[in-house]
Amino acid sequence: MNSSTIMIIDDEPQMRKLIRMFLEKEGYTVVEATDGIHALSLIDQTNPQLLLVDVMMPFMDGFTFAKEIKRTSTIPLIFLSAKGDEWDKIQGLKLGGDDYIVKPFLPGELLARIESVLRRSYQNIPVADTLTVGPLVIDNGAHTVSLNGKPLLLTLKEFGMLHVLAKNKGRVYSREQLLHIVWGEEHQSSERTVDTHIKTLRLKMGNNGDLIETVWGIGYKFEV
Repeated sequence: MNSSTIMIIDDEPQMRKLIRMFLEKEGYTVVEATDGIHALSLIDQTNPQLLLVDVMMPFMDGFTFAKEIKRTSTIPLIFLSAKGDEWDKIQGLKLGGDDYIVKPFLPGELLARIESVLRRSYQNIPVADTLTVGPLVIDNGAHTVSLNGKPLLLTLKEFGMLHVLAKNKGRVYSREQLLHIVWGEEHQSSERTVDTHIKTLRLKMGNNGDLIETVWGIGYKFEV
């Protein structure tokens, strides 16, 4: 499972939905923003490792957003645009874009470009395999979990759900999102399966089971 958070900045809901769908299938965490101004307000709280930026947006277009974000951040950026003119591509790269993809594009092409940019941008930065959130310690490399210093024996799906929720503490995930991320896009399970696994996970966590909160009508979140 990928551990990177990717922000999609696009004013078209359908485009955001499609990109989110195949990124989450690959295990990425996805954050959405509707324009450059919205994205700037989310950067600090979501800490994305990569930005996918549409060029033509209202309020603040992609090129203007790139100028703003590059003043204070080194987050890699890929432009997505229906404008395929050479001038636009050159302008995007001059403004700090790490790549420029012309719409429409195939999912495989986008994923390959994302992986390439992430490798180039973070290849010399050590990746932390251990996640510590409150009393919980998750060692992703060893695939182990401890709670208050004691080992927690989890199934593969329980581990996957706990890792997603804890890594993105405070963010609410719907049952359908958890199914897509942990079970995979081709899953045959119902949303009740998520409820059952959450119930078992809480039981195993004992007095700390309330770290996983139910958000009624939506899904679940991890809150310390």
